Amino acid sequence: MPTTEIITPRVLREWPLPEPTGDKHSRGTVLVIGGSRNTPGGVLLAGLAALRGGAGRLQLAVTEGTATALSIAVPEAKVLGLPETREGSVSSKLPRALLEDVAEADAVALGPGLDNIEETQKILESVLPEAGPDAVVVLDAYALGALSRRPEALEHAKCGAVLTPNRTEAAHLLGRDLGDDLAAEAAAVAARYHAAVCLHGHVADPDGRVWREESGAAGLGTSGSGDVLAGLVAGLLARGARPAQAGCWATYAHAVAGQRLAPRFGRTGYLARELLDEVAYTIGTV
Repeated sequence: MPTTEIITPRVLREWPLPEPTGDKHSRGTVLVIGGSRNTPGGVLLAGLAALRGGAGRLQLAVTEGTATALSIAVPEAKVLGLPETREGSVSSKLPRALLEDVAEADAVALGPGLDNIEETQKILESVLPEAGPDAVVVLDAYALGALSRRPEALEHAKCGAVLTPNRTEAAHLLGRDLGDDLAAEAAAVAARYHAAVCLHGHVADPDGRVWREESGAAGLGTSGSGDVLAGLVAGLLARGARPAQAGCWATYAHAVAGQRLAPRFGRTGYLARELLDEVAYTIGTV
C-alpha cells in the first residue's frame, strides 16, 4: 500500500512552480483537442483553465461547425476547425495542420467534449506519435476510454502523459471495479500506464509516490469540472511543471477554488465556469 502525502500549501511551496519569464512563447503552448456539435463547452473550459494555469499560448481544435463560435467566445485562442462525422463528432480524419500543431505544442489536452469512442481511439493513435519528447499529453474523458482499449498506446509514445480519470474511467483503465482505497487505485493506474494520474483528489506518480488533497467537496462533482481540471494540468505543464507536480498543484487549486465559491453559492450550487475565476488566485496565494 503506498504511503500518501497530504497536499498542503507548505508541500506546494516546497515544490514551487517554474517562475514565468519572458514572453508568451516562454510560458508554453497548450493545444486542446475535443468537443463535438453537442459538447463544445468542454474545450472552452479546458482552454480557459490552461490560460489561468499560466500557459502563454492557447490553441483549440474542435468540429468545423463550432469553430467560429468558439473563436469568438475565446478570442485569446487560435481555433482550428476539424472534420466532423454526420452525427457531429470530431472525425478521425485529422488535417495535417492539426498534427503539426501537436508536434509544436508543449502540452496537449485530448478528450474534453469528445463523444464517439471509435473515432476517439483513432484520434488517440494519430496524436500520440506526433507529440514531441519534451511534451506532455493530458488524457481526459473519452480519450481515457480509448486508452483502456489500447493500453499499449502510451508505450510507443515519445511524450509524457497525465491521466485525469473519474472513478468510472479509472475502472475501465484497470479493467475491474475500484476498491475503496483510491490512493492505491491511483497508484495502480499510474504503474500500469507509466503516467501521472489525478483521480478524485489523489495524485500518483509512476515512481510510486502518491498525494491526497483533502479540501475537495461535493460541489466539484458538476458538469464541466473535470474539463477545468484537465485544462489546468495542461496549463501548468506548458509553463514547465513536471507531470506529478502539475497534478498536485492543479488538484489543490481545483479543490480550493470550490471551497472559495461555496460561501456564495452553497456546497453544490457553483458552476464549473466559476472555478475558472478562482484557480489563478488560489495558485498565486499558496
